[in-house]
Amino acid sequence: MGSADALNGTVVFTDIVGFTLFTAEQGDEHALAMVSTQEKLVREALPERARVVKELGDGLMIWFSDPSRAIGTSVELKVRFEDENAGGAFPLWVRMGAHHGRQLAHKDDLVGNDVNVAARIAAIAAPREVLVSQATLDAAGGAVDGVLFEEIGPAIMKGLPDPIWLLRATPT
Repeated sequence: MGSADALNGTVVFTDIVGFTLFTAEQGDEHALAMVSTQEKLVREALPERARVVKELGDGLMIWFSDPSRAIGTSVELKVRFEDENAGGAFPLWVRMGAHHGRQLAHKDDLVGNDVNVAARIAAIAAPREVLVSQATLDAAGGAVDGVLFEEIGPAIMKGLPDPIWLLRATPT
């Protein structure tokens, strides 16, 4: 078994809401255009020392070295996706979840419990919602410029032994 490098950072997952139905109704070409738009907007917003780890069909796994930047960028993306919706024929409803902790680098991928937690947070977010764990906000120093936090409270998530305290992040 090979060794992996440990990292500390924030993992953000994005997920296009309703993508399967959209693809069935609108076709593969429109679906590809929607995925491409999401990826373009994300790559334009990424700060230095952040990267798209991988594409997951209709979602992305993104890693940030700085939890404040992870939260701020996620909220900025929420606004960018909403702006895109204003001019688009089809809504680009993206949900996002962020969790700060330890990840293990395996080739170009990241694995570990904290990666799984981030994925679970994204999975329970509502359309156009950014959810962050309390651990992420704590790692960011308890506040992020331009972002308001609304406490949601502890959430029990599939496969996780303990509830995760969540907050909704929105632009000020």
